[in-house]
Amino acid sequence: MVQDHIRYDILAQDALRGVIRKVLSECAATGSLPGDHHFFITFMTNAPGVRISPALRKKYQDQMTIVIQHQFWDLKVTETLFEIGLSFSDTPEKLVIPFSAVRGFYDPSVNFELEFDSAPGEVSLVGEDDTAETFDPVASLTEELMEGPLDDAPAASGEGDDDKPKGGKKSGADVVSLDAFRKKN
Repeated sequence: MVQDHIRYDILAQDALRGVIRKVLSECAATGSLPGDHHFFITFMTNAPGVRISPALRKKYQDQMTIVIQHQFWDLKVTETLFEIGLSFSDTPEKLVIPFSAVRGFYDPSVNFELEFDSAPGEVSLVGEDDTAETFDPVASLTEELMEGPLDDAPAASGEGDDDKPKGGKKSGADVVSLDAFRKKN
């Protein structure tokens, strides 16, 4: 298997976190959010560098979603993290959140959403049952390629046409073996 020495997956995630950094920097400069924009930011509370009060950490042991809209203060943004003051049940709190801890960013006013991997190279997939599973796209593709061609795939000569439903219409796609196109000696 070819190893990705450049790590495009990490570069892409860093670039997308740069979008959040830029947006929050502009909000910090003006002290407010433009127009009807507001942000839902989900982050891992146990990630390195996250600083929240013990009460919040006890309540949100793994992850937490904050809403930045009208009532926030002291928003400061650096290259690696942001600080913000928010109120939770009428209790003012200061949160320090590294961008590397952010798992989701959503601006419902324009339906813009970013979702980040739990670990480099992994993608979180949510199925119809709304349960997330970890999926490594590189390993999955490699496994598919290593399995090789299907022995029971019909050839292009028309084998397997009796699988068609009555009425002449096909359902789904045809699977064609590459051997059907190779020159025979």
